[in-house]
Amino acid sequence: MILLSDPKVLNIPVQDCGEPLAEIASVPEIELAPRERDEAGAYGRVRTGVLERLRSASEMLPDGVKFLVIEGHRSSAEQAQRFARYEDRLRRSGVLDPADLRRQASAFVSPVEVAPHCAGAALDLTLVNADGVELDMGGAVNGHRSGDEKYCPLDAPGLSDQARRNRDVLARTMGGAGFVNYPTEWWHWSYGDRYWALINGADSAIYGPA
Repeated sequence: MILLSDPKVLNIPVQDCGEPLAEIASVPEIELAPRERDEAGAYGRVRTGVLERLRSASEMLPDGVKFLVIEGHRSSAEQAQRFARYEDRLRRSGVLDPADLRRQASAFVSPVEVAPHCAGAALDLTLVNADGVELDMGGAVNGHRSGDEKYCPLDAPGLSDQARRNRDVLARTMGGAGFVNYPTEWWHWSYGDRYWALINGADSAIYGPA
C-alpha cells in the first residue's frame, strides 16, 4: 500500500492546468453536507474537472441513490493543523519516532505538501437514499477520529454483505469516472493530484495547491 507520506508521491511533478474551484452545490443531483466553512469558505468546492467527473459518477448510481459530499477543498492551514493534531494523538499513544509518526499519521491525514484536498482534487463522500438517509457503509466517514480504524480501509474485513455491496457501488461509480481511492479511507477519492498521478502512472499531476 502506498501512503501519501511516501517520497514517490512528493516526487511527482505538478503542472497545474489552472482550473478554478467550483461549487459542489451547483449540481442539484449531489448532496452537500451542512457544516461551517473553513477560513477560506471553500470546503464545498472542488476543481471544475473534478466536479464534472463527480457529476458523471452520479449518473452511474442506482436509482434512488445519491452522493453526499462531506468535504472537498481544504485550506493548507487547516490541513497542517489536522496533521499536527493527529501526530499529537499518535505521540500520546506511544509513537515517538518522527519517521513512524509521519507514516502512521499519513494513513488518515495527508502531509500538507501533497494533500489532495488542498489541491481541490479530493472528495470525502458517502451514499444516501432518496430521503437523504446515509446508506450502511460499514463504518462512518472519518471513522479514525472515533477509534474505528479497522473499518476505514475500502477492503476492510468483517463488513456486512449490505455494507460491502454499498462500498462496491461507490467504488464502481467513482472509479468509473476516473477517481482513485486512498485505500485506508473508503470515503476518500481524488482525481488529478499527485497521488492520482502516481497510481495511474501519469507524468505529472494536473492540480497543485489551490
